[in-house]
Amino acid sequence: MKDGFLKAAALSPALRVADCAYNVRQITDALHKAAARGVKLAVFPEFCLTGYTCGDLFLQRTLQTGALDALSALLAETQELDVVALVGLPLLVHGKLYNCAAVLCHGRILGLVPKTYLPNYGEFYEKRQFTPGSTEVELVEMCGQQVPFGTSLLFRCRQMPSFVLGVEICEDLWSALPPSTFHALAGATVIANLSASDETVGKAEYRRALVSNQSARLLCGYLYASAGHGESTQDMVFAGHDLITENGTILAENAPFDGGCAETEIDCQRMEAERARNTSFELSGEGYQTVEFDLEPVETVLTRWIDPAPFVPGDPKRRAERCELILKMQADGLAKRLEHAHAKTAVIGISGGLDSCLALLVAVRAMKQLGRPARDVLAVTMPCFGTTKRTRSNAEILCDELQVSFKEIDIANTVHSHFADIGQDESVLDVTFENGQARVRTLELMDTANRTGGLVVGTGDLSELALGWATYNGDHMSMYGVNAGVPKTLVRHLVRYEADIAATDALRTVLLDILDTPVSPELLPAKDGEIAQKTEDLVGPYELHDFYLYQVLRFGFGPAKIFRLAKTAFAGRPEYPDSVLYKWLRNFYWRFFAQQFKRSCLPDGPKVGSVTLSPRGDWRMPSDACAALWLAELEQLQIKD
Repeated sequence: MKDGFLKAAALSPALRVADCAYNVRQITDALHKAAARGVKLAVFPEFCLTGYTCGDLFLQRTLQTGALDALSALLAETQELDVVALVGLPLLVHGKLYNCAAVLCHGRILGLVPKTYLPNYGEFYEKRQFTPGSTEVELVEMCGQQVPFGTSLLFRCRQMPSFVLGVEICEDLWSALPPSTFHALAGATVIANLSASDETVGKAEYRRALVSNQSARLLCGYLYASAGHGESTQDMVFAGHDLITENGTILAENAPFDGGCAETEIDCQRMEAERARNTSFELSGEGYQTVEFDLEPVETVLTRWIDPAPFVPGDPKRRAERCELILKMQADGLAKRLEHAHAKTAVIGISGGLDSCLALLVAVRAMKQLGRPARDVLAVTMPCFGTTKRTRSNAEILCDELQVSFKEIDIANTVHSHFADIGQDESVLDVTFENGQARVRTLELMDTANRTGGLVVGTGDLSELALGWATYNGDHMSMYGVNAGVPKTLVRHLVRYEADIAATDALRTVLLDILDTPVSPELLPAKDGEIAQKTEDLVGPYELHDFYLYQVLRFGFGPAKIFRLAKTAFAGRPEYPDSVLYKWLRNFYWRFFAQQFKRSCLPDGPKVGSVTLSPRGDWRMPSDACAALWLAELEQLQIKD
């Protein structure tokens, strides 16, 4: 439960129709085992105490009494279990029969939630036996307890306020306006659905989409527990298709007829963060009653998948589709700006590195989109003290293969002159030595653009902007930054994708070699012809920084939780012990706060994903904000080597 993680399970134990004593034993066994695994929320199917397929037997007082006896027995079993359990049963209230979910915790019935929508079509005849539930909440006596009864009920954990539970039953979800919509708007972050959805061809796919989409629409976690083996097969079969989703993502699934259960951790804090930033999600809890309960606060062991590369799809097909889409977005943004500015050229500083390579590929696409020749792209290489033969050669080959205009400007003499002007000792390889070269390069590009009637296309990426790894008013500045929304880990895959679809073997070869070249600004003199300055040795691995950036900006998580997530995501990677993860997380926060002044005056550039740093769009932050609170939280962590 620490950090908002809730261990949850959707379970479909095998049952017998109308055998309540047997069913409660099955449920009890499954519940005890789940609790032993650390489950705090256990959801069982609709009518699990009786079986869904009882038909007119539901009207028999004997079955109704048997269900209540089973509920009493289960209450006794939950007395010592630290878990919230939901079970389905028929309940007679004021002379009418209701299809209900009972919410149990520590021997107490927290509430009884009746089904709102009763299907009465096809194979379903629920209106024959049952009455729809009411939004009005009243107290009823059940198993010797006074229990709230109605659909407008929420259940909140005192120890984890981000865990607020809402309940609906099967058909409720399939309706045009599900009760879960109102539950979420009233504050529910987790929805439990007790279901008895029979299996037909194609239904599993539809069910999966329905549950996923509802969790996305409501910004919530959603548990769907469906009836399985043991239900009557007189006219139908039930597959026990259990699902757990979170904001549109399927976290766990028990496939039809597989047996077992769906079990994982739901991040309730993430749901709160999503809602906090979504201004169209307007809370409205009118008419709702909230029942509070207690669970022991424990640190949940994470078994859910934490993606170490959140910007990059793992599936090759989806990754290729994503790459093509992003390249089109970048190209369209640049094409619009070139068109609007009546630019005769697109001027790009080409270094033989990843970022400038991607910018060049995008510029060529933009010219093609505008029906203009690739030679309207002017690639400028500006060798100086740190330029290596490898990057210089790759830059020339790349430009030749893309058939763009190419120009070399050796800036060494200009830099020497500039250093003499300001009194910089060239033997002192300090920040002035590095940044002076970067600013001279920008000067050459800007003036070249003026001379050719063009505009300068920026090459810096999202990861560099987050870390401030750019020279202020040097490579930090351009007239349109096409890579501003693309993190470094994704830059690699975009270039790799272009290599995969390259028109010539030579183009593919040079792109692959650029991918294999260490990331470097090449501002320090080369050593024996090799790159002396490797960015990731200085600021840290980009795969770590991109992971940290995503968690900070996308969800607003704090340093302690991000460190915990990183340990799970990078578990098994010997190069990333806790001490290394901690070192670069601290470095990330320090740089992120210290370098905001560069981001406050970024040039225009297209947003391509949910995380971006445009000061005019998604990220507004004062340049002089203090990092003290975040660094203090990091200081509290216990780090193991």
